[in-house]
Amino acid sequence: MLNLDEMKKLYEEEVIDFRRDLHMHPELSFKEYRTTEKIKDKLVSLGIEIIDIGLETGVVGLLKGKEDGPTIALRGDIDALPIQELNDVPYKSKIDGVMHACGHDIHTATVMGAAIILSSIKDELRGNVMFVFQPAEEINKGAKLMVEKGLFTEVKADLIFGLHNNPEIPWGKIAIKKGGLMAAVDTIRMRVKGKGGHGAIPNATRDPIVAASAMIMNLQTIVSRNVSPLDSAVISIGTFNSGTANNVISELVEMTGTVRSFLPETRQMLPKRIKEVLDYTAKAYMVDVELDYIFDLPAVFNSEELTKLAYDATKEIVGEEGIIDPIPSMGGEDFSIFTEKIPGFFFWLGVGNKEKDMTYVWHSPKFDGDDRALIIGSTVMSNMVLKGIDYVIQNKNGVK
Repeated sequence: MLNLDEMKKLYEEEVIDFRRDLHMHPELSFKEYRTTEKIKDKLVSLGIEIIDIGLETGVVGLLKGKEDGPTIALRGDIDALPIQELNDVPYKSKIDGVMHACGHDIHTATVMGAAIILSSIKDELRGNVMFVFQPAEEINKGAKLMVEKGLFTEVKADLIFGLHNNPEIPWGKIAIKKGGLMAAVDTIRMRVKGKGGHGAIPNATRDPIVAASAMIMNLQTIVSRNVSPLDSAVISIGTFNSGTANNVISELVEMTGTVRSFLPETRQMLPKRIKEVLDYTAKAYMVDVELDYIFDLPAVFNSEELTKLAYDATKEIVGEEGIIDPIPSMGGEDFSIFTEKIPGFFFWLGVGNKEKDMTYVWHSPKFDGDDRALIIGSTVMSNMVLKGIDYVIQNKNGVK
């Protein structure tokens, strides 16, 4: 069993330095060129093979153990956001208008820390470890591209573990959750077309602005009246565009929104009900409506068996007192694209610290995390790998 105190003495400073370097040099989705080279150089220095799947950014590395056994994957996302950092820290972003406001530098460094730990004990591994450093999570395209390039079909693995930081959870704590942890994410785009005219003569028009406003209100009844109070869903309209002058009734409204859910049956119900509400409202207001419903990401869902495995692996490192059962988030994560291909488990790494003012939520210009959490996450992920290899060996007839 791995010893956390020993891992701290050996590798904590190295992992923190790696994270802070990434934080100072953030890169946007599909532009993570420096980040990619830093990851490759570090993996190669650890004796980890780089697997080329035809990516411009992002890295896949393979550590081979002493036996040709199962392959367990660890995933960290690497892209940053177009946000100006407002923190006053020595490792503040050096790139104007770009920062790691969602903590992907934390994720990358945590997985790299696991690579450092596991490479040091590779002669004890009964299988292999794949390190997946994924680009473009922020735009929901990186995982899809990696899968299209053959990850987990041409380049195979048996299980995958991933993490996201959480500044609302104190550093030193790990959040383990069975079932839905992060929501399915879908996009809706709507065009409401009426008949425009003079604002002083509304009776001569078919006003799409009034109609679209009614649609927004009516859509909210789907969540309140068609979704069980014991389930969760969200329908939020984020953009509403129409008109050119204060006294002109436009003939067109364009709206976009996001739809979130957990249960598969709820996710399948939502587009049907949304279309019905839009169509009947349009009829009542004598306008036409078009709906584009885009299924972006499934929910991040942890199975009972892998939750037990992850819990046991985490308990050995931080004890029961270091594990919490979190409230799920309606935020999404494209880690779920990978678990459509192979079984996986996703957890939250606590990085919050009130004394250091590190409690700002994801995407805040003041986001930061206590990087003492990194080596904890690295050690936990390494232990998940060890238990994952044993689990696959013991369940040769299939993994759930």
